[in-house]
Amino acid sequence: MLPLQLEDTPPRLESLFTSEFAFAVLFGICVLEGAMLLRFMPSELVVPAALALIGSSMPESITIVAVAVVGTTIGQCGLFYLVRRAGREYVLRKRWFPITESRLERFDGWFDRWGALAVPVSNTLLFVRGLATVPAGLSEMEWRSFAVLSAVGSLSFQSILAALYLLGGHLLA
Repeated sequence: MLPLQLEDTPPRLESLFTSEFAFAVLFGICVLEGAMLLRFMPSELVVPAALALIGSSMPESITIVAVAVVGTTIGQCGLFYLVRRAGREYVLRKRWFPITESRLERFDGWFDRWGALAVPVSNTLLFVRGLATVPAGLSEMEWRSFAVLSAVGSLSFQSILAALYLLGGHLLA
């Protein structure tokens, strides 16, 4: 199967994904994405770009998804810990945090209603990925539970992206 070319992938990132450091670069990008610090690329393009540029054989695909899940989970756990220690107001005042207070209030309500289930669900959905991290960090949720739930949601999200890429590649080849 010929890999699809992703035109939105920054050229410098493309060269890093095709280097011998490809998996380390993917890991770093996923940590940034999990911590809500990824600004140069939409999070839904990370795994498809890695599959297109690193490779999409079954072993490569599984490794890419695994690296993405571990990286995003570590990033989200870092954000969870920061919110727990510094508080909601601290995070909302930071320019790197891309969410407004009104949008975050919706996730507070969502977390209050659904509890821990909000973490994997929000990690699976486009555009709201990881937003339950802040209310989870402010709750009394244990960090180990958060890490497991975060990983489950990230596994779901990254697997769906990989499957869509691989299926799309077969349809277009």
